[in-house]
Amino acid sequence: MGAIDRMKLYQTTVVAVLRDGKAAMGADGQVTMGNTVLKQRARKVRRLYNDRILAGFSGATADALTLLQRFEEKLESNRGNLLRSAIELAKEWRTDRYLRHLEALLLVMDMTQLLLISGTGDVIEPDDHIAAIGSGGGFALAAARALLHHTQLPARRIVEESLRIAGGICIYTNDVITVEEL
Repeated sequence: MGAIDRMKLYQTTVVAVLRDGKAAMGADGQVTMGNTVLKQRARKVRRLYNDRILAGFSGATADALTLLQRFEEKLESNRGNLLRSAIELAKEWRTDRYLRHLEALLLVMDMTQLLLISGTGDVIEPDDHIAAIGSGGGFALAAARALLHHTQLPARRIVEESLRIAGGICIYTNDVITVEEL
């Protein structure tokens, strides 16, 4: 096992918010390995299925991109049904010998639903229409909840501000932010 194999990769903060008929998801752009920043402007949020679905990922990049590709395939085979696609991916991820070793998390959303998908078979729909993942996810989630409950900011601004707050606390999160909105 080489030195790079032993280093834990910390790769992101992704946050998503549903508010007033709008769906917004954003992520920072930093990718680090150990104590070294490898990339400043990574795109960790994607538009899928004819721009009707947003997906964001955290974890090992190759693993996350593999899962994102599988999720896209599920969306195509289920004609864009977000929940059904998420459940099928979670089942496959948990039971497939190759996939179950992938280390990543996915956030997916459309205009009405937000889901977190994990490799343990979890498909979680948050009660408050906010979710966050990654090394700065806890910071971004706390900030987004406060902004949602105590301001009238639109979903996009809540995502932007919560990422900025997380970036000021988490050393693995930078201020190069990408936000997509439906």
